[in-house]
Amino acid sequence: MTAPGRFFCADAARIRGDSITGTAPYGSVCVLIEYRGSWPANGFDGLDLEPDTKALVFSAAQAVKARILLVRRHGRGSREEPPSWAVLRFEGLGAHRQQWGTWSRDEDLAQIAEALRAPVVLGCPPVVLVCTHGRHDTCCAVRGRPVCRALSERWPDLVWECTHVGGDRFAANVVIVPDGVYYGDLDALSAVTAVQEHLAGLIHAEHLRGYTNLYPPQQAAVTAVLQRFGPAGRHAYTVATASRASEDIWQIRVDGRPPHPAALDVEVHAFRTPLRQLTCHGPSMSRAVAYEVTSIRAH
Repeated sequence: MTAPGRFFCADAARIRGDSITGTAPYGSVCVLIEYRGSWPANGFDGLDLEPDTKALVFSAAQAVKARILLVRRHGRGSREEPPSWAVLRFEGLGAHRQQWGTWSRDEDLAQIAEALRAPVVLGCPPVVLVCTHGRHDTCCAVRGRPVCRALSERWPDLVWECTHVGGDRFAANVVIVPDGVYYGDLDALSAVTAVQEHLAGLIHAEHLRGYTNLYPPQQAAVTAVLQRFGPAGRHAYTVATASRASEDIWQIRVDGRPPHPAALDVEVHAFRTPLRQLTCHGPSMSRAVAYEVTSIRAH
């Protein structure tokens, strides 16, 4: 799948056996901007947009800690309708909100700032994002594009290519919003299975990086519960409490909705990995934080 003699971070991560658990970036709001041209390596930040509008969108997104992603349909075929933008917000137990619009001029994107203050639409179908941002990391394109092709053939109205979502070494990465669910280490076959199960209301521990409304140790706890007791819906389990027993030990209380276990105490050990090259284009060596669940006990 990849050329010999070159370093590919996703290949290296698989050889090392890097864990994907607890690696979803935290955040509950996502901004999508359809941009059909070439994506800069730094995504939205690198776009040559009207300065005042760009600053307005950026500051509005910062105010609610929203992530801005550029998106496009797979294949980049010519399209007559104007490009889209969207604000997607995760709220509570399934009250996910979306607001969509279109833009023809840079100034039209100012609508995003207003939508970030009060997106009101409920009941829209989820959006499936596949990171294919090759200018940011080679593995995202090499592994992401075949996955996006397979998903787009199955769900053409739901699936978009997107810019960097984090975790290059876990490519192919798929994010389902506004559900806020990250999947990684996917290929075309496993991606179709994961998305199909997700849309049917079941999330499996395999390939799950985490839920974006939870912090990494909490993500690890919920993933371990799914692995122990089987796949479940997005809101089948909630984190009731989380506390640090020591510098590297977390105690997480996970509550389940019937018919799932009602209350579970999960112990999570956080530790730093050895120095590694974690991205294709970043030659510097870094340590990552990994999580290991050491016990799950009924409360």
